[in-house]
Amino acid sequence: MAGHSKWANIQHRKGRQDAKRGKIFTRLIKEITVAARLGGGDPGANPRLRLAIDKAYDNNMPKENVERAIKRGAGELEGVNYEEIRYEGYGIGGAAVIVDCMTDNKTRTVADVRHAFTKFGGNLGTDGSVAFLFKHCGQLVFAPGTSEDRLMEVALDAGAEDIVTNDDGSLEVITALHDFSAVKTALEKAGLKPELAEITMKPTIENELKGDDAVRMQRLLDALEAVDDVQEVYTTALLEE
Repeated sequence: MAGHSKWANIQHRKGRQDAKRGKIFTRLIKEITVAARLGGGDPGANPRLRLAIDKAYDNNMPKENVERAIKRGAGELEGVNYEEIRYEGYGIGGAAVIVDCMTDNKTRTVADVRHAFTKFGGNLGTDGSVAFLFKHCGQLVFAPGTSEDRLMEVALDAGAEDIVTNDDGSLEVITALHDFSAVKTALEKAGLKPELAEITMKPTIENELKGDDAVRMQRLLDALEAVDDVQEVYTTALLEE
């Protein structure tokens, strides 16, 4: 696969997330609430809720915040009713973009998302216009220097679909959605802790952008992520540092 800048992109993304810790809490609370509403408040029987709770604790969210969000989603507490909605579009150089949102006001959200695309050189597309360029899967990313043989042995035994070695030495474990938690647990028990572990929309192609194009694309991604109702932004763009 492509990727002399893959690791740099991952680290860059993590750094930006860390800088927006307050917004991450808001996003995680929404995810926990919706997951509990759709699948019930028992994380043992609701894999999506289990994953959201794990991510909340990984980001040092207080336990009482997590429990309150679960109760709100399960209908034990009053609260806003969020709806999931996805937008698709194109950024700089034809790079595909998927924007996942949770909102209580679709009119406001689509206006904000469209404004971000238009202002920063992108175009909001129609449903299905770019989704075929992504795979919905589990992804665990490991730092350069991780033992590929050991990772492959543990991951494949636990049910992983694929292990990808990038040009920069970083490693990716790809799983089916329902196998993600089991593979993550098995790897961590073996002492293999991922730098990034998530259910994601993984691009099946990549658009490498350099120089001014990379800068412009980053501005578009930042503008989309700054929209209050946006939960996640996925793109086929691979930005040159």
